[in-house]
Amino acid sequence: MTSVRVRGLWKRFGQQVAVAGIDLDLPSGKFIGLVGPNGAGKTTTLSMVTGLLRPDQGSVEVVGHDVWRDPVEVKARIGVLPEGLRLFERLSGRELLAYSGRLRGLPGAEVDKRATQLLDVLDLAGAQHKLVVDYSTGMRKKIGLAAALLHNPEVLFLDEPFEGVDPVSAQTIRGVLERYTASGATVVFSSHVMELVESLCDWVAVMAAGRIRAHGTLDEVRGDHPTLQRAFLDLVGATGRDTATDLDWLGGGR
Repeated sequence: MTSVRVRGLWKRFGQQVAVAGIDLDLPSGKFIGLVGPNGAGKTTTLSMVTGLLRPDQGSVEVVGHDVWRDPVEVKARIGVLPEGLRLFERLSGRELLAYSGRLRGLPGAEVDKRATQLLDVLDLAGAQHKLVVDYSTGMRKKIGLAAALLHNPEVLFLDEPFEGVDPVSAQTIRGVLERYTASGATVVFSSHVMELVESLCDWVAVMAAGRIRAHGTLDEVRGDHPTLQRAFLDLVGATGRDTATDLDWLGGGR
């Protein structure tokens, strides 16, 4: 089954082409990595797929519903943790989850139960009554993830979820996501850290300069390369550069 179907997706900002007509089918029940260098178009693509940014051309379907023709149905089925997430900082962590749950139409008692479990699993129980403004980067990512998971979405979209997160928080987030996908749900996350993607993902799409360069299972994308990192560098044309000759003045001849 396909959880996300993208056809002919384009986005331009003035003269800059951010996404150049991509087609992509993302399988259901998988941990999916959208990888690429900075500026590849990953965030723009995820923003269009989740209905946060309107494309210039193309269509997106999530679990069979068109993102732009049927936005209410789509938003009920997805969770989103965008990069640079803005939170209601004058609420406590628990208040933020209570607010998010009620926005989703969940009964109050169910929201409280789920919030308690998420706060416990994400190691935020001790900080649940602190204001979000006082949370660290890792804590903010975790409370954002809790809010995205609260309504038990079918597909979860995460933009650089481990960026700036300490190793302990990263391991906690990872454990929750692995448990979530094991239940049959789909996680789509963007990253430029190949080692992380290789250790987490079942399926990968490689993006560069607004286009999809390769997609498939990890083994299919790796091909004959020993690691995903090596395959990635070949796919985006980053191999064979000799920086030493360009910087022959650096560190010597003082």
